[in-house]
Order: sequence, then structure tokens, then C-alpha cells
Amino acid sequence: MKSNRKFLRQCACCKQYKDKTELIRITKDYKTNEIKINTDNSVMGRSLYICKNEECITNLLKKKKIEHVLKGKTPVNIKEKLDTVLTN
Repeated sequence: MKSNRKFLRQCACCKQYKDKTELIRITKDYKTNEIKINTDNSVMGRSLYICKNEECITNLLKKKKIEHVLKGKTPVNIKEKLDTVLTN
């Protein structure tokens, strides 16, 4: 029997609860400590979710939420990767 339960997650910037499919997942890999944008949920580790809009992405980078939540350095090319996910 298939469940119709929605998995809600909170955006790290605007603090709104949304379905997990509507958010971008950024994960710190537990093996390599590398921070990646996790589009297919293949990477395990500490994660944060962010809305798929430009305002939340700019606030994420401006307020250094990645460094605070994931306890690691923000990758240099994260803005470009987020822009490509946003356009897809």
C-alpha cells in the first residue's frame, strides 16, 4: 500500500516548510567532508534545504548559512552550481 504522506523540510533562509521535492538539498559528504548540491539524494551526510528562488540563494550566500549549518567552508563555485540547478 502506497502512502500519500508528504515529507516537509524547512528552508534554511526563509524558514518556510515545503515539500522536499520543491527544495534544493546541499549536503556535506560524511566521508570526504566535501559540500555538494545533492539533486538525486545519493550523498549521505549533514544537509540543509533551500527554496528554488533567487532571494533565498542570495541570502544563503550573504549570511554564510552554509558555513554555519554544515560547519565547513563554502565552495568557491557554489553560486554557479546553484544557478544551473535553478534554471533546470
